[in-house]
Amino acid sequence: MNFLERAKLWAKRLKREVVALWIAARDPRVPVSAKLVAGSVAAYALSPIDLIPDFIPILGYLDDLLIVPLGIMLAVRLVPQALMTEFREQAALREGRPTSRSGFAAILAIWLLCLILLLWVLVDLF
Repeated sequence: MNFLERAKLWAKRLKREVVALWIAARDPRVPVSAKLVAGSVAAYALSPIDLIPDFIPILGYLDDLLIVPLGIMLAVRLVPQALMTEFREQAALREGRPTSRSGFAAILAIWLLCLILLLWVLVDLF
């Protein structure tokens, strides 16, 4: 298996894990702490915008290459294994990828707060 095939397989697994975590965050059998982490990771991964935009050199892809996979690993460890297996099976059956309006809103709020803080600092300087 060459590098490109392995990368595609890895990306496909990540997508399935994110959808499985999205399902886990809504399941009543999952502990609250696991729901919070799974929901946060899924919301961020499914959000149409990133915390660090991809056009920023190196840092733009840092969230895609480190933050999301590490968040997935943490969330998967918190969800009971038997349930996670069930959620992975459900995720594999879903054709479409869900979107996260809450993740979009959270990232947008963070950017808005940063912009307000920047404007506040600039006003104080001048």
